[in-house]
Amino acid sequence: MLAKALSSSPLGVEAYLVDVEVDIAPGLPYFATVGLPDQSVKESRDRVKAAISNSGFDFPAKKITINLAPADTKKEGTNFDLPIALGLLAAMGLLDKEHLLNYIILGELSLDGTIKPIRGALSVAIAARNSNCAGLLLPAENVREAAVVQGLPIFPVKTLEQAAQFINKQINLAPADIDLTAEFDQQNEYAIDFNEVKGQSYAKRALEVAASGGHNLIMIGPPGSGKTMLAKRLPTILPDMSLEEAIETTRVHSVAGELGTGKALVSIRPFRSPHHTISYAGLIGGGKFPKPGEVSLAHNGVLFLDEIPEFQRNVLEVMRQPLEDGVVHIARASTSLSFPARFTFAAAMNPCPCGFYTDPKRECTCTPVQIHNYLRRISGPLWDRIDLHIQVPALDYQELMQTQSIENSGDIRQRVNNARKIQQGRFQKEKFHSNAFMPTRAIKKYCQLSPESQNLLQTALTRMNLSARAYHRILKVARTIADLAGMENINSAHLAEAIQYRNLDRFNL
Repeated sequence: MLAKALSSSPLGVEAYLVDVEVDIAPGLPYFATVGLPDQSVKESRDRVKAAISNSGFDFPAKKITINLAPADTKKEGTNFDLPIALGLLAAMGLLDKEHLLNYIILGELSLDGTIKPIRGALSVAIAARNSNCAGLLLPAENVREAAVVQGLPIFPVKTLEQAAQFINKQINLAPADIDLTAEFDQQNEYAIDFNEVKGQSYAKRALEVAASGGHNLIMIGPPGSGKTMLAKRLPTILPDMSLEEAIETTRVHSVAGELGTGKALVSIRPFRSPHHTISYAGLIGGGKFPKPGEVSLAHNGVLFLDEIPEFQRNVLEVMRQPLEDGVVHIARASTSLSFPARFTFAAAMNPCPCGFYTDPKRECTCTPVQIHNYLRRISGPLWDRIDLHIQVPALDYQELMQTQSIENSGDIRQRVNNARKIQQGRFQKEKFHSNAFMPTRAIKKYCQLSPESQNLLQTALTRMNLSARAYHRILKVARTIADLAGMENINSAHLAEAIQYRNLDRFNL
């Protein structure tokens, strides 16, 4: 007795189709799963057996073989519980085999036959749509997420018994339907705003420049000056998130199991702030079966590292590639995967170990050597990849008691949107869409300077002993400042402001 069911499994942020072949043969009771299953797939044997028995069906006391094809690809997760159970029922003659093959099926089974949610439903739905199947059977909690994919019927199932009845056409299930535009617009609101930040006009301007060009930045200031508060509000002034970006971000969060039950989309810019004890695998991604790390979970949003000198140096160094390329490549013996990682990088740190080197009201107790060693915890190549270095001083009493109206995130975001539209028009024939990702070729084309500006930049490079990478980043930031001003050409004022944002280069790190 042979039966077959169709399923799928995520691989990175993509998904591939899996044939679940079930064979029941005479012999001593035995249950084997082949096709490179991991431990969680092998354990489906006990979940499937209990679920079938507790759903009112008899479990066959025979030799059972489950094959997951393609057999040369490692299978992981609990997605295959439901298709294995339905395949067994079909092999026993209790289900319509032909109708079963019309659907791609996923779900984790509880011992009582109820179906639990899975990870990667959005990626699976995209793969299912491309396969021209009749529909997708998913746990009810995953249906809203999968329904983001238009043109594919998504059927919610809550129990094994309900799924079996649907395959036998004993009941009808209405395919899920969501208003994607309304879903996106409804959730596109932030709970925090820039008008809650008092003072710090210089830092706010720097964050606006960073958001306008997609630049990385680091904030240096004493404890309590508002660095973390500013960083948390950076996503609120990033350009409006498009539906395409929302779907990209949702796929990453879904595969990582970070989406949340019943949620359809990640419709606001993500903000990730890992603790300084994080490992390099947690930051970049990895594991036996590679999963997205924090840099990928921050895709299309902000990755914030608070007290960045406290992070392990080897952890920080692995960030170089995603900061340059916007993608993470993870190679393992069994597979090689790529995860998107195009984010705005923000970091914060004290100016010295005690934190009060730049505070006019509190005395610093650190020696020059201690300060230098503290700053040297971050390598020079990583400093070079950070476009803006800004000082965030402690607030005085008058700034804390400020009562006049403060500009909100919406007003700042409007200017950022205007600057990004200029960049999109400029780069419409390029593979990049923001100033921060201009390669050397594009910098030469779009960041041309007048003789006066060239002299200013030459003086700055000589006095600050800047690297070639820092030179290019100054030009990129100046291009963004010019875009914010609506200017076609970079002038000396734009260049001077960009040079001011290389605050730490004076330390020759």
